Amino acid sequence: MQPHCCHCCLLFLLLLLPGTWANPEDSYKLHLFETLVFHNTSLVDVVGWATLEDIVFATLHKYTRNILYLHPWVYPALPAAEWENLQNLFKIYERNFILSLSDDARLYQTPYPFVIQCATGCDLYPNGSYTKFYHLAYNAHDFLSFDVDKSHWERQQESELAAELESQFNTFTGFSATLQHLLNVTCVDHMKKFIEYGRSDLERQELPVATVFARTPRPDQLLLVCHVTGFYPRPISVAWLRDGQEVPPGPALNTSAILPNADLTYQLRSVLAVAPRDGHSYACRVRHRSLGTRSLLIPWGSSKVALIVGITIVVLLAIVGALAGAIWHYRRR
Repeated sequence: MQPHCCHCCLLFLLLLLPGTWANPEDSYKLHLFETLVFHNTSLVDVVGWATLEDIVFATLHKYTRNILYLHPWVYPALPAAEWENLQNLFKIYERNFILSLSDDARLYQTPYPFVIQCATGCDLYPNGSYTKFYHLAYNAHDFLSFDVDKSHWERQQESELAAELESQFNTFTGFSATLQHLLNVTCVDHMKKFIEYGRSDLERQELPVATVFARTPRPDQLLLVCHVTGFYPRPISVAWLRDGQEVPPGPALNTSAILPNADLTYQLRSVLAVAPRDGHSYACRVRHRSLGTRSLLIPWGSSKVALIVGITIVVLLAIVGALAGAIWHYRRR
């Protein structure tokens, strides 16, 4: 593989690296991703995007390969001439990247189609420390990674192809030194630049909306469901209280992963299994940054539990009564 083979991801990093932090209390994450699908020797689909925390702030146009800035504060962070220069460089290196991979596919008789993925970026923490990474994957499996501190490539799978490319990459000392500088210096030094332009988006807060309802999968079990949606940023705490005391983790408690909504907010649900008419009162407690020091508390009292069970019994009695009436009417005919 020629040294150009990773320059596509390197240039994408260079283009979009002037990022910023998104969270004044937690770590600040600037990550970049690229996926190349090699259908055959002449057809390659390329998808690339960059995230600041969980905000996708730039993507690649599918056909022109131009960088698309998804928020009005992204482009002004650098002079127009610099963006244009970086864009032209990116296109040159991307072309070399695809040509190099195609050559390697022939050399190693790699079957088509195959997928190459690149993920890179850096995380900055409140105490000033930071971590950085650069990973390559082949067909969705870890393939190569770059140890930034040692400026050394390491294979992530025991295959002949990975071993060959690990050896080759470690001979590209110029490329490794450039990548090391980008991740050690440029990534962190430029982070603060966008904060001046994107503060409102990066610090956006949306209040959570929570509802509590019940399901009865079987007569001896009641599932209390707390559904929380519409919140941003992503970190949130949802807990069940039994008689005012937090229910500890266990088999009766099941909380889903945090899932994205279409409007760039999040949702989750927490389910607690209880016995009907157990005499306890229950409430769902939600804590989120948008609430400040307050909490949302949505109660589900034991009276409501009894009410649901009572309604179920009334419905069953009504059905039995209706059936008995129908049978009596049929026999009278």
